[in-house]
Amino acid sequence: MARILVVDDELSMREFLQILLAKQGHAVLTAGDVAGALEKFRESDPDLVVSDLRLGRESGLDLLRAVKAESPRTEVVIMTAFATAENAVQAMKLGAHDYVLKPFKVEELRLVLEKALEHRALLAENRLLRHQVGARRVGSEEILGDSPPIREVRQLVEKLAPTRTTVLVTGESGTGKEVVARSIHGHSDRRDQPFVAINCGAIPEGLIESELFGHEKGSFTGAVEDKPGLFEVAGSGTLFLDEVGDLPLHVQVKLLRALQERRTRRVGGSADIAFSARVIAATNRALEAEVKAGRFREDLFYRLNVIQLRMPPLRERQGDIPAFLDFFLRRFTAELGRGEAAFSPEALELLLAWPWPGNIRELANVVERAATLSDDSIIGPEALPPGVRGAELRGAPAEIPTSGIDLQAHLDALERRALEQALERTGGNKTEAAKLLALTFRSLRYRLAKFGIGEGG
Repeated sequence: MARILVVDDELSMREFLQILLAKQGHAVLTAGDVAGALEKFRESDPDLVVSDLRLGRESGLDLLRAVKAESPRTEVVIMTAFATAENAVQAMKLGAHDYVLKPFKVEELRLVLEKALEHRALLAENRLLRHQVGARRVGSEEILGDSPPIREVRQLVEKLAPTRTTVLVTGESGTGKEVVARSIHGHSDRRDQPFVAINCGAIPEGLIESELFGHEKGSFTGAVEDKPGLFEVAGSGTLFLDEVGDLPLHVQVKLLRALQERRTRRVGGSADIAFSARVIAATNRALEAEVKAGRFREDLFYRLNVIQLRMPPLRERQGDIPAFLDFFLRRFTAELGRGEAAFSPEALELLLAWPWPGNIRELANVVERAATLSDDSIIGPEALPPGVRGAELRGAPAEIPTSGIDLQAHLDALERRALEQALERTGGNKTEAAKLLALTFRSLRYRLAKFGIGEGG
């Protein structure tokens, strides 16, 4: 649950957002003008401010400046029915996390706000851990950890940051690929320009082209105003394309053209628009295999893969795990209103031995579960999931029989069981199930269809 302050001069919009966000479990405050918003902001210290750009005769940008001056850690999302490249870039320069065009779709707004809250949590984690795990300041972001793999990553970031080279960040889900991208940006001469991030796998296929390149009024149903694309919004800063491997092929064609010509064209538009932003892409997929399978364009792969930077999984940087455990335990016990807690030596031994296939996301879930289930200040192994405690994976053979096994069939059975358990645990919520399995929603949908589970949608 987060504390969210909604600011809009229209009562109907305030009430709508208050009901919508409260249903999602957030604590919501509202205000109709800048003065009222600042008063409630100082009283409640919200995690996120969602503000309209036009507040009567006032501007949401004035509120944005005031909020960032008093609390740089608070995320701000700007809503507007009058989007232009100029005011979008100005909002990003002043520190807005993102902007949303009115009228918006509920799912689009939810994704933007979720990303903003995730980034706030990431910044909080960075501030706490830089003293605990030997992190070193890199521009405006931290690269956490002092294990040898992370030191190598840090050294490469320092070499790449001053250049204009396109970078492809690879690694499993939850390894911190966006942290690396922000570090490159923060240590470059673009640090005062916008850093604009988009998760290509989280945007519905019908909207991704409009998000990247913008659209002209009337170009499709629902396009009631001109909208600048993220290439325009990034200005002379950095555009981060997270999970670029999930882009549909027709959008890959347009992205390749943009990168080759340094120009974009809005959906429904006829004029090319030059851009100067640096592009950093990231993926948890093996793009070489995607190219061979025909799902990713070979020419786009080579255009993105000028320099590849691999983010190591958590199991390869075990020396950094204790600090992550400590951080998340502090965070969740504080949210539960409890005093300080610690893992017992036995529990810590199990946690350090676990390979963390879901990386930091899985670690956070395990710690939250332990903090919730344990009433003691010392958390023992009984509060950990069965898998972490060392329970045998159901269905896994103790050893390969002399007659051999059908490995693919065995792996398919394990995958099917994991999918069914994730859906059961989340009450059939596919979005939450995807998070639980560290998959994109599109990847989960594909796997469900592959095994004929549910409707695959």
